[in-house]
Amino acid sequence: MVSVFLHCAIEAKDELIAELSESGTTGIVEEDGPGGRCRLEAYFETGEEALAVSGRFPEFTPEVKLHQERDYVREFQQQWTPLAIGRRFWLTPPWDAEPAPDERIRIEYRAGMACGSGAHPCTQLCLEALEEFVEPGGSLLDVGVGSGILSHAAKLLGAGLVVGCDMEHNDAVIAHELVNNVFTGSLRSVRDESFDVVVANINAAVVGQLWTEFERVAKPRGRLIFSGFQTDQLRAEWAPDWVRAKNGWCCASRPARESVDRTRLTIP
Repeated sequence: MVSVFLHCAIEAKDELIAELSESGTTGIVEEDGPGGRCRLEAYFETGEEALAVSGRFPEFTPEVKLHQERDYVREFQQQWTPLAIGRRFWLTPPWDAEPAPDERIRIEYRAGMACGSGAHPCTQLCLEALEEFVEPGGSLLDVGVGSGILSHAAKLLGAGLVVGCDMEHNDAVIAHELVNNVFTGSLRSVRDESFDVVVANINAAVVGQLWTEFERVAKPRGRLIFSGFQTDQLRAEWAPDWVRAKNGWCCASRPARESVDRTRLTIP
């Protein structure tokens, strides 16, 4: 990539930009300066194009700059490195081929895919909660499934039945790549007392709105896991018996009710 700096009066800027566009520039950066002056930086794919423009506009004191080629893919990948989460998980990007350390479960996160890439503290805290409460052969409902990372983790921990739901159809499609049982829709589609564990990594407002629904779909003596909010948003009425925090974010859990008071349920 090569750029040409051109210096002109502000009133001549628009006409010069038009001429640079006709010359094949791939982009222009404008910078207004003192004294009614302006500096334009026009980018070109080749040095030949940049030199041609430089020769065409000598009155604007052109300066040619060669930009070092950057490997943007490599730079992006270097931002995502493996993480040890809880006692058992090894969270890693898919391009890292190194095996997980002994006794840890490799789980790949997909940077940039829906919500829940694995980088956020709430997702990591939910993974710790799943370690604590998912039993082999048990069932789990992932409300607001996002990228599907929590559902996938539950399967890796040995859950027998894992179902995810999301109001966003695109997220449900993405999660379906990791988990077979994913549907677009709400908790109204779920039967009473269906799951051993119900996990929701959403936000405090939605958790509050759906609380009785979480209790309805959880089995007696089941377990609720809720996250997606900061520690000062954890409500006392949720009465958690398990709480973890990281960087100001919170994940909490409590047993589902032994029996659900049907008079309290309101299904919109």
